[in-house]
Amino acid sequence: MNRKEFLKSSTLFGAAALVLPTTNAFAENLADNSIDKLVDANGNYIQQTLPYSENFLEPYMDAETLHLHYTFHHGGAVKGANKDMQMIKKALDENNLETVDFWTKKLSYHFSSHILHSIFWTNLTNKSNLPKGDLLKRIEKSFGSFERLKVLIAATAKNVDGNGWGILAYQPYSDSLVILQCENHEKLTQWGAIPILVIDVWEHAYYLKYKNKRTDFVDALFNIINWDNVALRLNDALKLTL
Repeated sequence: MNRKEFLKSSTLFGAAALVLPTTNAFAENLADNSIDKLVDANGNYIQQTLPYSENFLEPYMDAETLHLHYTFHHGGAVKGANKDMQMIKKALDENNLETVDFWTKKLSYHFSSHILHSIFWTNLTNKSNLPKGDLLKRIEKSFGSFERLKVLIAATAKNVDGNGWGILAYQPYSDSLVILQCENHEKLTQWGAIPILVIDVWEHAYYLKYKNKRTDFVDALFNIINWDNVALRLNDALKLTL
């Protein structure tokens, strides 16, 4: 395999392979959770419909913000990722490898945004619930208590330098839950960590309702976190690492 062929296989198709069902556990998850189907049969990135109406999360997240966030910011990331893939393919077809570095960085940004937003929407619900079962046991093992987890992930999200995310992830290499602070959509992440709960603190996620009060927005989100969904994502992550 020459360099051009290697780049094509590892860069162009590698990203799409990350979200295609490669194990029975992942295939089962995709069948039950359609919003996680991030690509179509041809490997093009697609945005699934929201699992609820735009006013479903009020009063903690207003319908206008949800509409703009989902339609233009998440939707824009999907369009951007598809353009990035096309430009990588074009560069390889024309043997113009000078531009590949630029477009692969753009793809990392846009595709990471697509993944995190798709998790974010399912992490939210309109009724309060609490972690239980294996999720709660792992929270207590990794952080001491549920209250300590909330304090840590809230502080992590609130203190992102600029735009980004607070993330609760399963880290298979240590068999533990970890808190990550992600700048933009792809910076300061850990290799192998699988996000199961994400808190979006880009300004577009809260500015219409909360103005510049990011801390109020993060605190409000704890009223609508869907811990049942977090538990399902943890279960999927554990299956994937068997």
